Amino acid sequence: MSDPTTRSIAFRGGGFNPASRNWISVLAFALLIGFWQLSSSLGWVSNLFLPSPVRITASLKELIVSGELWGHVVASVGRIGGGWLIGSVAGILVGGMIGLFTSWRSFGVPLIAALFPIPKIALLPLFILWLGIGELSKVVTIALGVFYPVAIGTYAGVDNVARNLIRMGQSFNMPYHAIVWKIVVPGTLPSILASLRISTSIAMILMVSAEMIGAEQGLGTLLLQAGNLMQTDKLMAAIVVVAILGLTVSAILTAIEKALLTWR
Repeated sequence: MSDPTTRSIAFRGGGFNPASRNWISVLAFALLIGFWQLSSSLGWVSNLFLPSPVRITASLKELIVSGELWGHVVASVGRIGGGWLIGSVAGILVGGMIGLFTSWRSFGVPLIAALFPIPKIALLPLFILWLGIGELSKVVTIALGVFYPVAIGTYAGVDNVARNLIRMGQSFNMPYHAIVWKIVVPGTLPSILASLRISTSIAMILMVSAEMIGAEQGLGTLLLQAGNLMQTDKLMAAIVVVAILGLTVSAILTAIEKALLTWR
């Protein structure tokens, strides 16, 4: 028989564990698009300066049916995929070495601090002179833009690994490589994945900018052509495609985070 003087206490340990409510995102987008369409239908906004969602959808459908869109998308995905992969791998390797070794830190941190603020798109004309106007100069520009945030995020993640865990591993006589693989790498993963998420946005910005400067195909080229001809519905359709590409990459990274960070 339970004691009538006892009472249950509510669980207070569920903080800092935000849940994802997809219906809020859907509702927010629906309200925004609905207000946008209403503003256009009532004449509050000119279709020349900001086409309605209906006109943008029609233009996007036309680009898809004609086949024009696919060539631009394939070219852009190839450039951003190659540049992002090269920059990410190089950033993780260099950032890891900076975080683990004093000699690398002494050389790498000042160099990254000096070169990171330089706008990478400003180096594209130089890369074109060195590497030609083909794909390589654009991929290198994207890779360079991705490299710095990933390298910074990686060595910052190494620095933030709890030192008591490392000391515990040392006290159990764990070899150096085992401490790195079993303690440092898992502890650094959240920072690496966060920097990869940031670097994808940088890669997309550089991709569009590079394609505007010197490319025959790509979403940046499509944006530039539509803007020059004042085809704002086509321009907005290209922006929608860039946004969809960004959402797709974000969803992939979210799935990777869930798979790799189950221990959290």
